[in-house]
Amino acid sequence: MKLLLDFLPIVAFFATYKWGEGHKDAVAQWLTQHLGFMVNGGVVGASEAAVMLATLVVVAISLVQVVVMKLLRKPIDKMLWISLVVVVGLGALTLYFHSETFIKWKPTIIYAVMAGGLLISDIVMGKFVLRAAMQAHDLSVPDTVWRRLSWAWIAFFVGMGLLNLYVAYQYSTDTWVNFKMWGSMGLMLVFTLAQGLYLSRHMQAAEAAKERA
Repeated sequence: MKLLLDFLPIVAFFATYKWGEGHKDAVAQWLTQHLGFMVNGGVVGASEAAVMLATLVVVAISLVQVVVMKLLRKPIDKMLWISLVVVVGLGALTLYFHSETFIKWKPTIIYAVMAGGLLISDIVMGKFVLRAAMQAHDLSVPDTVWRRLSWAWIAFFVGMGLLNLYVAYQYSTDTWVNFKMWGSMGLMLVFTLAQGLYLSRHMQAAEAAKERA
C-alpha cells in the first residue's frame, strides 16, 4: 500500500503530462478559463499547458492522500508531510510563473531531505532507520553493515538529486518527464535489489559464524 502511495504521484504526473502534450490547445484554454486567476498574467500558453496540468494533478493527489489517511486514522509518515509541503510550494510557483523549473526541483529537494535525514539519524545518531524501516531488528547483521548501507543510500540519494538536475537543465521537459518515470524508478529498483543482495550475503555470513561458534 505504501509503495502504491509513493509511486502514484509519479505515475499520475507522467500520464497527465503525456495526455496534455497531445491536447495542448484545449488544456491551455481550460487552464486559462478556470485557473487564470492563479497564474501571472492570467493566460496559460500551449507550450507550458501540459506540465502545468500535470503539476496541478500531482498537487491534488498529494493533498487527497493526506486527507484520506487522516480520515482513515492511518499514521502519516514524516516524508509524506515533507513531500506535501514541497510539492504544494513548488507547484504553486510553477503555476504562477508559468515555469516548469520549480517543479523540476522537487525530486532533488526530496532526495536531499532523505539523504540529510539518513546522515543525521543513522551516521550521527546511530539509530539505523533503515533497519527499523525493514523491520530487521532480529537479523544477525552487525552495525557496521547497516552503517555501510546507510552511506550507500546517502550517496545514492545525492547522486539521484544531481542527476535529476542534470537531466532537467540539459534536456527537454519531455525527456525529463520520461526520466522521472522510467529512469528514476528503474535506478531505484536496481539499487534496492543490489542492497538486498548485499544484506543477504552478510546475513548468510553471520549465520555461518553462529553455527561455527
